[in-house]
Amino acid sequence: MYDYVLAHNPPLNPAQREIVDLTHQKFPEAAGMQSAEEQGALLAFLVRLIGARHVVEVGTFTGFSALSMAQALPADGTLIACDISEEWTAYGREAWAGAGVADRIDLRIAPALETLRAMPAEPHIDLAYLDADKGGYIAYWEELVPRLRPGGLIVADNVLYRGEVVDPAATGNALAIRAFNDHVQADARMEAVMLTVADGVTLARKR
Repeated sequence: MYDYVLAHNPPLNPAQREIVDLTHQKFPEAAGMQSAEEQGALLAFLVRLIGARHVVEVGTFTGFSALSMAQALPADGTLIACDISEEWTAYGREAWAGAGVADRIDLRIAPALETLRAMPAEPHIDLAYLDADKGGYIAYWEELVPRLRPGGLIVADNVLYRGEVVDPAATGNALAIRAFNDHVQADARMEAVMLTVADGVTLARKR
């Protein structure tokens, strides 16, 4: 079934395929942190769908999702990528340059909360992709929502957390995601839907 889904989604372009494969080769134990292949197409679709020009990514890893969104941005679009690893994002930098979109991506190596809090306070973000440390999701959300323009989107990954979110006795990351999902559902500023894509994806639109 999964192969069927991939076969009926836009195929990865050469730059995307290269960074996906390279990530699995270089970091086999950490490759699960990479957004799933079908998420690349979904993120690019959403960027185009809402006409996004200002995108923020919290959690970049080796750069596949940033690459997918940057390729969908207009030439004058910008993507601020937040991460704390020079090692992992170095592979992203190379992939972005090879794909000709490095000028659209502003990589900021620092704790993401610091980067978000340094951004203008007024609504200006069109789309934000949240895929970083699960314990920080609520704090990131609270920094992003006020900076999101009306009609803008937050896309949150791993909201099913391997199915562990259904366990009332969940601990660690699963417990953090349970709290985040409840927080999103209760936020009257946003309207949200949870999708069973990959490890669970929530799409939230600012009212």
